[in-house]
Amino acid sequence: MNRRESIRSIVLGSMAGSLVIESCAGAPEEVVVDKIWKHQYGRTPKEAAINEKLLAEQFFISHEMQTITTLAQLILPPTEEGTIEQAGVPEFIEFMVKDFPSMQTPIRGGIMWLDNHCNNAYQKTFVNCSEDEQKEVLDQIAYPDPNTKVQKQEVQFFSLMRNLVMTGYFTSEVGIKELGYQGNQPNVWDGVPEDVLADHGMEYDADWMPKFIDQSKRNDTAVWDDEGNLLT
Repeated sequence: MNRRESIRSIVLGSMAGSLVIESCAGAPEEVVVDKIWKHQYGRTPKEAAINEKLLAEQFFISHEMQTITTLAQLILPPTEEGTIEQAGVPEFIEFMVKDFPSMQTPIRGGIMWLDNHCNNAYQKTFVNCSEDEQKEVLDQIAYPDPNTKVQKQEVQFFSLMRNLVMTGYFTSEVGIKELGYQGNQPNVWDGVPEDVLADHGMEYDADWMPKFIDQSKRNDTAVWDDEGNLLT
């Protein structure tokens, strides 16, 4: 099992309980609104107003968004099934730090740590380092120390980013398709199988046939007469 398959298994397990962070949201870019926010039903006017306000704001500067995108690509590399850009992950993270301001300092501070560390080690910022150099840096902060209750801030930063990237991707349309998650699906019911009926010497009356569930007619509206009989 490769790393992406392992992450997929983890996410499938978490979907049965709760997500790895507190909520899902979208982003200020119009293209991302189409990706993440096209299903707006179920929100109260107050919630819709809050979303509109947050979507109109911008927290991260361009360099920070570029760093977040680079980091997200390293956490979940692109495949034929999807990319973090297609899923709107960077914009998702941008929204989340506005929705949950407590994330702002850890993430912005983590980005500063990445750049400072890379400037000291390679004389360039994180996004300008080679992929090997970037992975070398991340290897130093990707594994929490099991012998301490309080992890270093840079380790906490990477854990937060990893959770955000996973949640942003695997709750997007692209990520859900990759998981193969179907959700609740309507059943098909066409009655008791004929061989079972035959074994018991039984058969359906003709007026029962239209009452079975026919998926080809799932969008049709049933029509009943005044006597309560199904017409169509």
